[in-house]
Amino acid sequence: MKILQIATVITPENAYGGPTTVALNHCRGLIDAGHDVTLVAGAQGFEGALPETFQGVPVKLFPVVQALPGAGFAGMACPAMLNWLWHNARTADAVHVHLARDFVTLPAASLVQNLGVLTCVQTHGMIDPSDKLLAKPLDAALTRRVLRAAHRVFHLTEVERQGVLEVAGKDLRIEELHNGLDADSMPSPRPHDHVTVLYLARLQARKRPLVFVQAARELAPEFPDVRFRMVGPDEGQGDEVARAIAESGLGDRLVWDGPADRAGCQDAMATADVYVLPSVDEPYPMSVLEALAARLPVVLTDTCGLAPAVERGGAGTVTTNDPAEIAPAIRAYLADEQLRSATAERAQRLIREEFSMRPIVEQLLRAYQGS
Repeated sequence: MKILQIATVITPENAYGGPTTVALNHCRGLIDAGHDVTLVAGAQGFEGALPETFQGVPVKLFPVVQALPGAGFAGMACPAMLNWLWHNARTADAVHVHLARDFVTLPAASLVQNLGVLTCVQTHGMIDPSDKLLAKPLDAALTRRVLRAAHRVFHLTEVERQGVLEVAGKDLRIEELHNGLDADSMPSPRPHDHVTVLYLARLQARKRPLVFVQAARELAPEFPDVRFRMVGPDEGQGDEVARAIAESGLGDRLVWDGPADRAGCQDAMATADVYVLPSVDEPYPMSVLEALAARLPVVLTDTCGLAPAVERGGAGTVTTNDPAEIAPAIRAYLADEQLRSATAERAQRLIREEFSMRPIVEQLLRAYQGS
């Protein structure tokens, strides 16, 4: 089959995280299964000519413009992509749009649907009832129509499903689709000098990076040989995080390294011992799946969509949203190397048994073939 996947924007360090990572994983899995796949997306932050491959996937990239100043991700648009799709999308057997409330993926999905190409959309927790200024006019103009016309609407969790139905109505062809990854694509743990606790995510309020900093400050005196490392782009809390790190007086024991590309993120995972994501209302974070595949015990909250699987598989610790619970959860792994090791083995087993790409690719192909 000839398949196009569409995402909002790609940056050299994959600053927009989850949905793009999911799209890339889909593409690699479908290519391995023998299909002709291209990821079509906006591009930002590249120097010189835009690449024709990204992380091993053929890509067709176009510069994004800020259609609505001050609206960030939601205000991006990509007119050149729409022009390309107009001339090329008809040759595809199926198009899969990683849909957000933005002026890239919504117009792209609508255009492809109007061309009569089978179109699946995946909302990644980004389409839900919202009071944001742009939500109502966008939903009236595009969102509901795109969702209702989709051959399949993929959701991750029951909470997401209910939100999508509330936005677009009950008569959707909606189906649960897990995120997954190829466990063998993650590097094996590498020897490193210090036990390291890792936060790898964007620095934004919902991710609660300051909770990680506070936990590090609480635990550092008790574990003088442990290092606490943060990796991720600033999305609103960078100044506060930098200030809190400076005030901690921990020097190189608590660092924020800024954003990293895929290789840098994999290196961070390979040289860590515990992964911590203090986020609230996190639908299905790819970083947690990658940490599990890298054999890291994970600490996350019960509002994360992956919490039930982590708890069921004994692959980490699930806390409530109370920030005070994060440090004790980390402490258990720092104090007990045997617990870390046993949990790490269960983490990798969970990925292989429940989150491998093969069943996901098979499910995608059934949808793309019109079933």
